[in-house]
Amino acid sequence: MTPFEIIKCHGSGNDFIMVDTTCGTTPADIDWSAFARAACDRTSGIGSDGILLVVRNDKGTYGMDMLNPDGTHAEMCGNGIRCVARLATERGYLNSNTLYSGGREFNISIATPIAQGIETFAVEIPIGLSSPSFAFYDSNARFVGEVIDKLDKNLRFTALNLGNPHIVAEVESIDMALLEHLGERVKSLTDIFPHGVNVSLYECRTRRSIFVATYERGAGITLSCGTAMTASATAAALLGRVDGEERIEVRNRGGKVYCTTRGVESPTTTLEGNATYNWRGMASFTDGKLSYSITEHTEEEQRWQMVAQGIE
Repeated sequence: MTPFEIIKCHGSGNDFIMVDTTCGTTPADIDWSAFARAACDRTSGIGSDGILLVVRNDKGTYGMDMLNPDGTHAEMCGNGIRCVARLATERGYLNSNTLYSGGREFNISIATPIAQGIETFAVEIPIGLSSPSFAFYDSNARFVGEVIDKLDKNLRFTALNLGNPHIVAEVESIDMALLEHLGERVKSLTDIFPHGVNVSLYECRTRRSIFVATYERGAGITLSCGTAMTASATAAALLGRVDGEERIEVRNRGGKVYCTTRGVESPTTTLEGNATYNWRGMASFTDGKLSYSITEHTEEEQRWQMVAQGIE
């Protein structure tokens, strides 16, 4: 099989393998689910939290198809779409400032760098307060700061649809063992989570700062999840725990982003964060076997690590 270009990249420590399927040099017959399982394997593959495919529909609109390490497709990825936005911008793909993902269009833009030398992009994410992925409350209502009895009788969750489903709960201190338990538990609760769900715990540090950890559907616990950070910041704003309409610093184990939530009845949250290239390379995938080589390392990761150091 003809080798094709790959880019190792990340948003706030959430790392991906990005492939431009629209450039005319990527083979058309690749099983991308199988490729994702091979490439994301950190023991024998390149290792990443997911695969980002730059795609184009029959109307000529560019977008993102994101695959989890288990080969399933994710409707939306806030950290990933910033990386796709950067590549699409660099290659002149955008006639308008929109990219589609999971059947929805998202406004994207180049943002003020969150630190010197850090490529930064912003995406506006409309927040839904209902979803067919939630079967534990009346979809005509909203579920903000409520208990999900079958999952945990103490935590108060907010359910939000960002193109993909999220439940988030505020805690005084994040317990990673509890987060792991919750993430595994929802897999068995198909009656109330028919399509699975992303689970996050967040701490409110100040009126303009929160810390988030997430168990991602199809991936497990990752360093960060862009839509989960967005969901957590939105929930905190809806509950009055942070200042609505203000730019909130959202920290995680991989770094940080900024979120601004506007509106209460139909909120939209802008997510700003890095889109960092680690390296460029070439890959081949034949008969389920992956081979790759790195052709160019960047210095961007070193600059990012200077930003991420000391975040707690």
